[in-house]
Amino acid sequence: MKCLFLIMAILPLFMADIVVAVEKRPNVIVIMTDDQAEWTLGCYGNKESKSPAIDKLASQGARFTNAFVVTPVCSPSRATSMTGLHSTQFGIADWITPAQAKNGLGLDPAVSTWPKLLQANGYRTGLAGKWHLGNQPKFHPTANGFNYFAGHLDGGWSPKGPTLEIDGLSTKIDGFSVDRTADDAIRFIDASTGKPFALCVHFREPHAPYVPVSEADAALFKDLDPSIPNYPNLKVDQVKTWTRQYYACVHAVDRNVGRILKKLDDLQIAEETIVIFTSDHGYNIGHHGIHSKGNGEWCTTDRNGVRPNMWDTSLRIPLIIRWPGVVKAGTVYSEWATNQDTFPTILAIARVDKPKEWKGEGHDLAALLQGKTYANREVHFGQYDISNTASQKMRMIRTKDWKLVRHYTVENQDELFDLANDPGELKNLYSDESKKAVREELQAKLNAWMKSISDPALK
Repeated sequence: MKCLFLIMAILPLFMADIVVAVEKRPNVIVIMTDDQAEWTLGCYGNKESKSPAIDKLASQGARFTNAFVVTPVCSPSRATSMTGLHSTQFGIADWITPAQAKNGLGLDPAVSTWPKLLQANGYRTGLAGKWHLGNQPKFHPTANGFNYFAGHLDGGWSPKGPTLEIDGLSTKIDGFSVDRTADDAIRFIDASTGKPFALCVHFREPHAPYVPVSEADAALFKDLDPSIPNYPNLKVDQVKTWTRQYYACVHAVDRNVGRILKKLDDLQIAEETIVIFTSDHGYNIGHHGIHSKGNGEWCTTDRNGVRPNMWDTSLRIPLIIRWPGVVKAGTVYSEWATNQDTFPTILAIARVDKPKEWKGEGHDLAALLQGKTYANREVHFGQYDISNTASQKMRMIRTKDWKLVRHYTVENQDELFDLANDPGELKNLYSDESKKAVREELQAKLNAWMKSISDPALK
């Protein structure tokens, strides 16, 4: 009988421990680089770039080989990752210029973001690095779901000796921005005890200007004769110079990713922390004859100006997820993913319900990562209303075998690519009458999707 009373007395203590263990939620770190295509990383097949820390992260978790953004430029893409919505649903169509930010353009605070929802559900949240979703007080990260912010509110700043916001004050720093972003991320991690945390680490690198970079990063590529795209009339010397400098920036990011991962190991919290590595969109350095992203400029001797585009090189991003105890090391997924998936995936990981009013199309990748039933995408939609350097309204539908890109406000620039036979998107078949049935089928699906999100470009 005494044994029974003893068991009954201590059972609640054991049950309390079990409840705590069940309710404990993982930390989440999202590392997002700026202007980094998947082709820049060793784990995606690049033999010239040097990215050992990120490659190791991929070997410890899952790597997605078909990850895309829905808008190939900074601000709208970042807002999509935060909200799971398309650009016309939150009103940021192109990257936010300093003048536009001054005049009050930013992400509406009424729109739900995953950091705001995690913060409301007990997470300590932080952002180190780039914001670029408005610089007025109502758009400030600390007013929009972040307990902690250190970095820059606008889109671009000097890679060395910039003025950043640190502890709420405008502060000129010595050294390199990429290192400071990692410093601030580590400072947040060190201070996050007693509750789960969610941290965004938004490096400005490898965004142009690529230089200056530290000598330790630059020296690795000083003598490299880099492989570059084979495109007619390409400015070869310029493209090779850019590529060497770009790789140095990529290595600077990688070196600091390594520092952040080491901090998790030192604090013995790596096993309870999910790390997601990605970028805000793809990038071109000579690919298709352009430099940059969806608003890229020609870098050939026979053309100049902006070439608005939605090529895969501008849309395709790296996506790596390390989830200790859940994802088997070295897993590779060919399933399609988009940056719309960030919102529902992180909410699922944190066991936070999506708002009932949410109208996003993102998929819960946590289900896929956990081996649960998962419906893969069969179609990918995109939109980009470029306005700062050109004026076009582009809409895209991509299936496994075909891509249709409509340029709604200009004539004779619509595109149709046979991805099964032309994965590099080199031959535009839009005017090919033998492809009329394919074109019309894709257009009908595109129209239906545009109608479903009340896209203003659909008249």
